Amino acid sequence: MEEFLRVGVISSTHGVRGEVKVYPTTDDPERFRDLKKVILDTGKEHQELEISGVKFFKNQVILKFKGYDSINEIEKYKGMDLLVSRADAVPLGEHENFIVDLLQMTVVTDTGETLGTLTDVLKTGANDVYVVETPEKKEILLPAIRDCILQVDVEAKRMLVHVLEGLLDE
Repeated sequence: MEEFLRVGVISSTHGVRGEVKVYPTTDDPERFRDLKKVILDTGKEHQELEISGVKFFKNQVILKFKGYDSINEIEKYKGMDLLVSRADAVPLGEHENFIVDLLQMTVVTDTGETLGTLTDVLKTGANDVYVVETPEKKEILLPAIRDCILQVDVEAKRMLVHVLEGLLDE
């Protein structure tokens, strides 16, 4: 299980005073208002950054980090991930999981057939859709609804599903 969860990606600088635009990868960008710190993944190390300012502009979050006061100090971080520890993550509700915990799960039907491996989660608006890759490298799309997703065991990396009529039709 991943120790850190990605909440955003620095897309560009904003102005000359050290602010950055962040593309949020979290379901709720408003969560940045409550964050006091994030972890910058430089690819070589994790660096803790203290958030001193949060603004919103269109579909992005504008962050200011304590100790970074010019564009020259911050522009080298463009394209890098911002993470939070699981302890700082938003609490999950019943039947909710972090996407990173679902990826690479073995997906098994309620009849005992192994469908394949969960490789992606599509955000459609109404409900998420799980992409399952079969051993034959075909994709099966399963709606993330109670009628279809019966059980998720994060520890065992296993998902039990009921395949609704018509989902496996060629």
